Amino acid sequence: MIPHFCKVNNINVHNLILQSGALLLKSKKVMLDTLFPIFCLRCHKEGSWICDSCLEKIPINTEQLCPLCEKTETPNGRTCFACRKKTSLDGLIVAASYRDKLISHTIHLFKYSFVADLHKPLGGILVKALLKTDAELPNFIIPVPLHPRRLRWRGFNQAELLSQHLAKNILPANELAIKTDTLERLRYTGVQKSIKNIRERKSNIAGAFKVKNKQDVFGKTILLIDDVATTGATLFECAKTLKQAGARQVFALVVARQELNTRRGKQR
Repeated sequence: MIPHFCKVNNINVHNLILQSGALLLKSKKVMLDTLFPIFCLRCHKEGSWICDSCLEKIPINTEQLCPLCEKTETPNGRTCFACRKKTSLDGLIVAASYRDKLISHTIHLFKYSFVADLHKPLGGILVKALLKTDAELPNFIIPVPLHPRRLRWRGFNQAELLSQHLAKNILPANELAIKTDTLERLRYTGVQKSIKNIRERKSNIAGAFKVKNKQDVFGKTILLIDDVATTGATLFECAKTLKQAGARQVFALVVARQELNTRRGKQR
């Protein structure tokens, strides 16, 4: 359930003021939490964006499908045998269902209302999902990069914030490495969400990425992080670019997989 109007306004005011400057951020946050309290997006309990109780109730996917055909159930979301020659992505773990209203609403606020703090509960969902698998831990994590124009507009890269939370919490005693300057987005492609045709999405993102230093990825197992996958075109293109630069294996982890109107997802 989406909070009532005044609480949504509090979200926007709270976040805009937090982004006005980095100085005295902790003091500002205390003041803002007092003047513009935040409420759980599901139960409306005051104090956090998603309270611990509601966070625990979000179902984590226990079954994963091949990221390309989305028909074959595979261990840890590995690309099925029939699809291996059709994509460079070795597997995709989808943490939760986009049909869960709390998940879809939280992701929307995270990306389009610029509520950066939402990376914590969403990142926690990624941690829980990865711990439910026996997937090989990567040499390092690469957040899907934003074009500088998109980064200036949003103020942060949502994939990078999710990566930071995952890296710090998956192995608390041994933080995973994150590389944010290895994969570069070369051109502004616009918003994939606005393109409904699958072929047009692939064409739109083709050739959009570049590996700055091939030695960084050569022979490595890499985990790509993003908030949402739809057709998977962005992740497939990132994986292709990394494999062409010499990466050994490329997997991906997302909070949820959204459906186009023309396709029906089967993630459970």
